[in-house]
Amino acid sequence: MAVSCQSLPGGRRSIIGKTLMFASLTLLFSWSCPALGKKKLYIGALFPMSGGWPGGQACLPSAQMALDLVNKRTDILPEYELELIHYDSMCDPGEATKLLYDLLYTEPIKMVLMPGCSSVSTLVAEAARMWNLIVLSYGSSSPALSNRQRFPTFFRTHPSATLHNPTRVQLFQKWKWTKIATIQQTTEVFTSTLDDLEARTKEAGIEISVRQSFLTDPAPAVKNLKRQDARIIVGLFYETEARKVFCEVYKEKLYGKKYVWFLIGWYADNWFKIKDPSINCTVEQMTEAVEGHVTTEIVMLNPETVRGASNLTSQEFLNQLMSKLGGKNPEETGGFQEAPLAYDAVWALALALNKTVGPLKAKGRRLEDFNYNNRDITAEIYRALNTSSFEGVSGHVVFDAQGSRMAWTLIEQLQGGSYKKIGYFDSTKGNLSWYGNDRYIQNSQPYLNNMTAVGCMMALAAVFPLGLDGHHVHRKQFPVVCQFRLWLLGLGFSLAYGSMFTKIWWVHTVFTKKDDKKEKRKHLEPWKLYATVGVLLVIDVLSLMIWQIVDPLHITVEKFVREAPKGDLDVLIQPLLEHCSSDKMNTWLGVVYGYKGLLLLLGIFLAYETKSISTEKINDHRAVGMAIYNVSVLCMITAPVTMILSSQQDASFAFASLAIVFSVYITLVVLFVPKMRRLITRGEWQSDTQETVKTQGSSTNNNDEEKSRQLERENKELQKIIQEVQDQLCYTDQLWYTVGIGSVMVYSRYRISYVYSRYRISYGIQ
Repeated sequence: MAVSCQSLPGGRRSIIGKTLMFASLTLLFSWSCPALGKKKLYIGALFPMSGGWPGGQACLPSAQMALDLVNKRTDILPEYELELIHYDSMCDPGEATKLLYDLLYTEPIKMVLMPGCSSVSTLVAEAARMWNLIVLSYGSSSPALSNRQRFPTFFRTHPSATLHNPTRVQLFQKWKWTKIATIQQTTEVFTSTLDDLEARTKEAGIEISVRQSFLTDPAPAVKNLKRQDARIIVGLFYETEARKVFCEVYKEKLYGKKYVWFLIGWYADNWFKIKDPSINCTVEQMTEAVEGHVTTEIVMLNPETVRGASNLTSQEFLNQLMSKLGGKNPEETGGFQEAPLAYDAVWALALALNKTVGPLKAKGRRLEDFNYNNRDITAEIYRALNTSSFEGVSGHVVFDAQGSRMAWTLIEQLQGGSYKKIGYFDSTKGNLSWYGNDRYIQNSQPYLNNMTAVGCMMALAAVFPLGLDGHHVHRKQFPVVCQFRLWLLGLGFSLAYGSMFTKIWWVHTVFTKKDDKKEKRKHLEPWKLYATVGVLLVIDVLSLMIWQIVDPLHITVEKFVREAPKGDLDVLIQPLLEHCSSDKMNTWLGVVYGYKGLLLLLGIFLAYETKSISTEKINDHRAVGMAIYNVSVLCMITAPVTMILSSQQDASFAFASLAIVFSVYITLVVLFVPKMRRLITRGEWQSDTQETVKTQGSSTNNNDEEKSRQLERENKELQKIIQEVQDQLCYTDQLWYTVGIGSVMVYSRYRISYVYSRYRISYGIQ
């Protein structure tokens, strides 16, 4: 039975019949109209279903999936329902102009605009300021859009094409290259990308010695690269031109071990094998020419198995999208690669709108009050989007000072005709990590973890000689067993506990000192950690050697009261117990127990002091603190108890061995099981989504550093403009004094006005 949400059936009925019908219809309404009573907020979107980039084919279903989930959530915009009003822009600015007019001048009012490709986004974002509209794009990569003066309300979940450049510069610095060359196709996107690369390399002390460009024929440009002995070459061109370039590269022999090529990573994997009538090179020749080149590609699908704001993993999102596409081939569906970005764009908008409800309510305003003349609501939405930070299906979503998405970059190399992942670069933190080397594992100081594991194995191995006595070992060999016990336990403790103590000590040293704290956070020198463990190990080795040389362990026999066996055998049994001892045993034990006891107490104190600190450099120090508590408690109980039970060999051995086994296994479980679980559930690499450093009572935002850098750049620009104005003022003053008293002139006064905001300084000259 279908019931319309707009009209109810009428007619003459009895009161009882009408009442029953009303009750039944009310029940049906609650089922068939779940959004009844919610206020609608409208989003105007342009999805290119055709044209140069038909990205709407996958991005539109993805955005609708996100809207459906948002509208079902009770914790996000519970009083509102988001509705998408969309048209096909065909990725054509002319068509987009007409559609933008329809969106703006037909009811209902749209709160946000969502364009797709760069050419359409440029048009929409430039016009949107006139209607106080926020623009959120899901498929625009043009660097020109990273201009807050020209596009003041623009955001995008698709990273800018310039995001490749920090990765390239990091690789140049990693491999100590100071001179590079470039070759580009003459288009706006590649020209602006190269301009950005030139600025970044100059700042890093790297020279672009050769800069070549071409429009259609790359042959002269490639020959110039060869003539000027270019070795490290960055290529910026589309896929079709890439085949032309590398055909010429093959002819000029500009490939091999002496050359390194950097290309864009969004080409098809077999781009160099596709038959192209515009080139005269064979597939074999192309394969030979492209071998070994490095690519950088924006990570658009979260490789981690984590549930973010939408409570979906990236794989679950793909499965649902494939189902919504009805079995279409992803390779033949436009925008399939960018679909996660469209999905996260809707979630970014929903979370931002949800964040504005409270502040608007405090001002006596509501989201539904929005109109094209209302700047206050637009400003609140802008602030909410500008501080977005959440886990999406495309990765961690955060925007830089220009409103562009900050994301991970994948680094691949063509090896044996196929692309192999070799690393990742996190632009939000500037971290370069190599594939297969899990950052989570690396940041836990794996060498110290290895020392802990070795120390635990040595302590476990000491359990076996603890159980040996004269019945199993010849009397002459028993002193060797005694020394073996002592050395295994002593060195095992120094390695296992010493490496954990070192981690806690370093964290406490850095984060509880105010002087030079920031510098120490940035630079952790591993050799200092290893040196600390080495010092503790040397102290143990020296003390054990002195003990062994001065007062070596030997067998002592403890005699007990003679016992008469059962039965009248006319004999007495003399019980004897062999001990490993030395002449001044209590003195040596006092020294060892005192030294290690102080270490245990200090470890407990440091673990307590650092329990609320979080640092990326040693990210498992809380687990280390738990292990230290465990070891300390067991050691402080076991040492006196075993001394008391020394005359009861079975009880003493059982208590000591169980204490060793329990402390070792608890330590191994606490330290290593979380790492194994993370590797299994989150793949071979991990981006730490926590802040770089959080101390008690303070935290940092992922995009603060980028915004600070932007602020510094704008301050420098301001200083240049102020200097120019001052020079012109001086020139005007000189003119004033050279003119006669009776002359008339217009005095142009320059006024610099500053508008300070949290992250940006804007200026004007009047």
